[in-house]
Amino acid sequence: MKIINTLHGLFGSAKHKIENLSKIAVNADAYNILEDPKVFRERLLTNIRNAKSRICICALYWQNDEMGQEIMQAVNEAVNKNPKLYVRIYVDFHRAQRGLVGKTNQVVNSDWYHELAKKQLIHPIIYGVPVKRREIFGVFHLKGFVIDDTVLYSGASINNVYLHRLDKYRIDRYHEINSRELADSLFYYCVDVFHRHNAVQDFAQDSIPTSKELNLEIKKQRRELSTERYKINDMEIGSRQVGVTPLVGLGKKNNILNTSIINLIEAATEDITICTPYFNFPSQVLKAVNRALTKGVTITIIVGDKEANDFFIHEGEPYNKVGAVPYIYEMNLRDFVNTHTGYINDDKLRIRLWKDGLNTYHVKGISVDNRYHLITGNNLNPRAWRLDLENGLLVDDEHHLLLEKITHERNYLLSKTTPITTPTELQTIDDYPEDYRKIILKVRNFGAQWLLRKLL
Repeated sequence: MKIINTLHGLFGSAKHKIENLSKIAVNADAYNILEDPKVFRERLLTNIRNAKSRICICALYWQNDEMGQEIMQAVNEAVNKNPKLYVRIYVDFHRAQRGLVGKTNQVVNSDWYHELAKKQLIHPIIYGVPVKRREIFGVFHLKGFVIDDTVLYSGASINNVYLHRLDKYRIDRYHEINSRELADSLFYYCVDVFHRHNAVQDFAQDSIPTSKELNLEIKKQRRELSTERYKINDMEIGSRQVGVTPLVGLGKKNNILNTSIINLIEAATEDITICTPYFNFPSQVLKAVNRALTKGVTITIIVGDKEANDFFIHEGEPYNKVGAVPYIYEMNLRDFVNTHTGYINDDKLRIRLWKDGLNTYHVKGISVDNRYHLITGNNLNPRAWRLDLENGLLVDDEHHLLLEKITHERNYLLSKTTPITTPTELQTIDDYPEDYRKIILKVRNFGAQWLLRKLL
């Protein structure tokens, strides 16, 4: 097996480094893009119900709500129908043991998992992965649903909103790839790396050790996670195939996902499309974007409106300090627009703000020159860059076989956007609700903006 390593980052041009990444050959007709969360939901349920050999799911969280219960039931029914079915579910250790932000008196998800295990409805399939001792300093943010030889890749977690079970949805990306080699790579990474030490916990246990008790195991695991890579065989890419490179990274050093993001942006010669829900680029990404603009590359950034942020608190909803976060992102965006007005006026920089009623935006990724497409859960912010365990799929579509599908996905997103051409089209701090304005001013007065920026 050839290990994807970081040596490619030492020599050659950015494009050369991207071209030299190991790739899995995938037939273009085995690669589909599902634009709608409802379609993704039904495809996920169908694949689970028809699973023959394995189910391996990575998500930030699996919520105990109608959607979470329906998918859990589908998994259980698949196991009952086929007792030899190998099932593993990995979620963030900390997130599973706390409630939703702003909610009180909740039964947390880990309690639900344990109750299911006690009733022998599941056992043992749900694991909590701690990346750091505290959630604020790093979470398990891997994405991917491996079912038999199919990979459903999305940034979505499992709950009512992500999968549009009720009235609201959170838009994401939904890519379906049928490839034994890709499925094997994602699957074997999980069942190997997460079980070398005792940091990862089975939620079927009657007593879950605290993160303090697991401190040494978490440190050992983190050291390995920061160097481990997906293993693939490098393959020749045929004229009717695309190349797919799975990437995984943790931390700011020797992170092949981060390195590939910078190389992608710097390799561009014509155009770049960047999707991010939260406008808070790491300094390395911002510098790469500025260099690309200087070269004459046209850049489109599709970002969520502050009201399309999952932390936004609408009028009439209970107050919570976390509601200040969307306003901070908007301030970042306003500053960026203000300093890049010349590029915007020349139509070399296009800012599109996504908003659709009370629905929310969770789309991430980068497309370059209609050839390279990064599908990822990485929010392209300092937190993803330094703290969280992240992954992504880098698609090399040299022959533009996916261009129609990618363009359709892009246009679907753009249909819910409005252009931002001047800073005056965005609110200022004086326009914000008083409670959140006070929080932002307090952060400024304490000089803590730099720290807050790295944690968001």
